[in-house]
Amino acid sequence: MQYEVLGRTGVSVSRLCLGAMMFGSWGNPDHDDSIKIIHRAIESGVNFIDTSDNYSAGESEEIVGKALAQGGVRDRVVLATKCHFPMGADPNMRGNSRRWIMQEVDNSLRRLGTDWIDLYQIHRPDPSTDIDDTLGALTDLVRAGKIRYFGTSTFPAYMIVEAQYVAARGCRERFSAEQAPYSILARGIERDVLPVCRQHRLGVLTWSPLAGGWLTGRYRKNQELPFSMRSFVVPGRYDMELPANQRKLDAVEELALLAERAGLSLVGLALAFAPRHPAVTSVIIGPRTVEHLDTQLGAVSIDLDDEVLDEIDRIVPPGVTLNPHDEGWQHPEPADAALRRR
Repeated sequence: MQYEVLGRTGVSVSRLCLGAMMFGSWGNPDHDDSIKIIHRAIESGVNFIDTSDNYSAGESEEIVGKALAQGGVRDRVVLATKCHFPMGADPNMRGNSRRWIMQEVDNSLRRLGTDWIDLYQIHRPDPSTDIDDTLGALTDLVRAGKIRYFGTSTFPAYMIVEAQYVAARGCRERFSAEQAPYSILARGIERDVLPVCRQHRLGVLTWSPLAGGWLTGRYRKNQELPFSMRSFVVPGRYDMELPANQRKLDAVEELALLAERAGLSLVGLALAFAPRHPAVTSVIIGPRTVEHLDTQLGAVSIDLDDEVLDEIDRIVPPGVTLNPHDEGWQHPEPADAALRRR
């Protein structure tokens, strides 16, 4: 396993990060099996685990907590989790307010069975909350010892920059990392997010390197489309009537041929792509089984040569996301015409 320092923190993390979104009712409901996957990853050199409060309504955090309690491995793991998405019907049980962050971090600590969280991330932007309010709460949590560092997830570049300057002006702790969507089919962060993160020395975790299953070979032309719960959660990523998704199908066909010529699987090609960017610290993988994990761990040793990378650039040019739905978050104002007609 290879390791990289996370931004300016001085903390070394594995180049592959074990994502726990599929542990629990969203993916693998067998707690013992999920724990085996976690332990297998740690034994293989993975020291970075990422989860969230909302994954399976907190069940993912509970599974990770059980795994870390066994074998005395907690001190060896850099543990990351998040808050933002709704955790109940109460309108204040969500978002990026001081009120919710201070409450929910304690809930995550309880579910994880730990005294501290290494990287606490704000899962999405919240235009209704002043970023200084969010930074103030996170700064207090660092000083209280409940979290070590904090970061963002799926923030646009201008919000990342704004947060750095607000922190400096208000003598707050700064965001140390950004977690962003990045795959061969979704390269939009190359335009601005990745350069901004390099400029401000932020660590970068990337999510969905397999493009939500598109780069596993499950979605191919002239094949019956598989059932996926994701198509109900984010239908825009899987609606084959959309021209953007037809472009993705075309790209997948070309990428599959490229992988075959290079002697790689499509999964191996996809997972080896993300860490080649110099701004990327760690790539999140989300296996549901031990077999999936073993297949994905092998990607850390794949080194794509310039010829293969040039072909990828031809199929999906740098900075291009074929379907905007794959970018994870868009500011509500451009998307909602009613907000422009006040």
